[in-house]
Amino acid sequence: MNFLSQEKNNAVRLSLYIQPKASQNRFCGSHGDDEMKLAITAPPVDGKANKAVVSFLAKFFGVAKSSITLKSGMQSRHKRFLLQDVTLEQASEKLKRYV
Repeated sequence: MNFLSQEKNNAVRLSLYIQPKASQNRFCGSHGDDEMKLAITAPPVDGKANKAVVSFLAKFFGVAKSSITLKSGMQSRHKRFLLQDVTLEQASEKLKRYV
C-alpha cells in the first residue's frame, strides 16, 4: 500500500486522488502506484470537496475531524493527508478491502 506511510509524531500519511461530483462518497480502489481513489459527492468549489473529504475520512477512520490535516493539494485532485490518532496498521486494515 504505497498510498499509506508512517510519518513522524505517530501520524499516517494518506495519498488520495479525488473524484468530485460523484454519485456517492466511497473509496474506488488504487489509482496508479501511489494513490487511493476517493469519490466525493461535493463539487470542487470554495473548498467544499476538501471539507467533504475531511468529514468522510474522519467518519471512516472513527476519529475527530481535527485529527485529519490536508498537507498538500488544496486545489488539486492529488492530495496528501496526515491522520492523527490512527496507526499505520489500523489504516491498512480498514483500507485493504478497497485495494
